[in-house]
Amino acid sequence: MKNVIDGKALVYCEGAFNTPNGKTGHGLVRFTERYKILGVLDSNYAGQDAGEVLDGKPNGVSVYKDLKTALENVAERPQYLVIGLAPDGGRLPIEAKSAIKNALELGMNVDSGLHDFLSNDQELVQLAKEKGVTIRDIRKTPDRDKLHFFTGDIEKVDCLKLAVLGTDSALGKRTTAWILVHAFRDAGKKAEMIGTGRTAWMQGAKYSMVMDSCINDFVSGEIEHAVVSAWKNEDPDVIVIEGQGSLMNPAYPGGFEILAAGRPDFVILQHAPKRLEYDGFPGYRLHSLEEQIKAIEVISGREVIAITVNHEGMTKEEIPEICKKITLETKLPAYDVLEYGAKELVDLLREKLK
Repeated sequence: MKNVIDGKALVYCEGAFNTPNGKTGHGLVRFTERYKILGVLDSNYAGQDAGEVLDGKPNGVSVYKDLKTALENVAERPQYLVIGLAPDGGRLPIEAKSAIKNALELGMNVDSGLHDFLSNDQELVQLAKEKGVTIRDIRKTPDRDKLHFFTGDIEKVDCLKLAVLGTDSALGKRTTAWILVHAFRDAGKKAEMIGTGRTAWMQGAKYSMVMDSCINDFVSGEIEHAVVSAWKNEDPDVIVIEGQGSLMNPAYPGGFEILAAGRPDFVILQHAPKRLEYDGFPGYRLHSLEEQIKAIEVISGREVIAITVNHEGMTKEEIPEICKKITLETKLPAYDVLEYGAKELVDLLREKLK
């Protein structure tokens, strides 16, 4: 049986599972070392297998109509309700509060990665206190005395450093990063994941920071501190840094801090070929792969070594042909690691190990 960091959990994802607004829930269903996931709450997919819904691969995690139905059916008692929502702006939907109250009343801890902090809601705080349970807001800014400023120690890290960046937000960068880490480990190499968002923390990334909860002055230092700590403590062969947003996304411009402070040796670029506009922003044309590759390489001086494909909107039969097309256009190898695994990509990257 797998050891977990915290305990058994249900994932609240009402109305968002299998949509971009449910990506935190998706990550937890696919993999987490922090919790043992007992089920997902979303009435849209009640009665179905969460893995089958997401990836066409059953994983034994059932989707339930609501908290009451889940508790009547799961074999073990959950200790946590984890908010699996990832809406634009990180706001808590009004209807979610009743589910959170019910969970607290039933003696469950609640973890949330939204920008609406549950610990600022006095009703919820008082209820948690009465029931002897905890509320954790993963995106709450740490106290300044716990934050780190950039020092330059990143230059001492002499293992291979990879950054998984993307051409858009909500694209699967974190999932690809985890798949890479596990594939390196399966190949007998020591690999560490650097999480940069709340979902990676929820999945149990030992070395992580939550970029969009961090005060700007300390973002670079926190990225550097996570990478240097992983290198010092684990002596890995490779470190994989999770990307955030994309360089040219109008609402979620991200990646520059990772390039500047994480100083990766190479960049892997995640791309959804069927997307024409930035996620959630009609009218904002998605910059081409060529434009985005050039931007990364000009800004960082680092090479984009491969493209990883998000197959949304594609049939399984289309994937190989589209990967070939990307390779012809960019002269870079292209892989769908979610569908086919990362062995081929790891074989390419092993040549770069120091």
